Amino acid sequence: MFSRLVFMFWMLLGTWPAMAAAASPSVILILGDSISAGYGLPADSGWPALLQRRLATERYPYTVINASISGDTSAGGRARLDALLAQHRPSVTVIELGGNDGLRGGSIDAMRQNLDAMAATAQKQGSRVLLVGMRMPPNYGPAYVQRFDASFADIAKARKTALVPFLFEGFADNETMFQPDRIHPVQAAQPKLLDNVWRELKPLLGPPGKAG
Repeated sequence: MFSRLVFMFWMLLGTWPAMAAAASPSVILILGDSISAGYGLPADSGWPALLQRRLATERYPYTVINASISGDTSAGGRARLDALLAQHRPSVTVIELGGNDGLRGGSIDAMRQNLDAMAATAQKQGSRVLLVGMRMPPNYGPAYVQRFDASFADIAKARKTALVPFLFEGFADNETMFQPDRIHPVQAAQPKLLDNVWRELKPLLGPPGKAG
């Protein structure tokens, strides 16, 4: 009898990590800049907060960890990513960076290297990656604008990641959707941002009621 109880005890210990993992919601990590950090918006009104609500409404058992920082660049995100992956072990990593690199006229080659390295690092940790693209205004010159825009699609193709081609798709030319700086979307634009992300994110999540 005693030996049987000991056997059952060790069996429970062996299955406990799997049981705990199954009981815990999976994580969607958002690594972004001010667009995802909610610059100039009321608390919990940015698209990442709306994403958490949509996940709950549609019964996807995921927790959103928004690790976005206003002003962050691709280099900054790359420097932070290892620690975030180790801490949160995300099932999905959303990379929304590069906009500040472009606005500062930074090296596109360096930005590409950083984004590519982040995608590869997240994938090595078993996380599915969604890369979020941005575009530069035409005053940066056609060559720079074209190379910047193409970078996101090139990386997504090379790493076989999901891609949001342009985060501001559908409202980029509507000035009423932006704050006076003409860079940061207003609160009314956040559902549009979410829709653009959700279209590419949803296939990465698995069926409702079951985390992937």
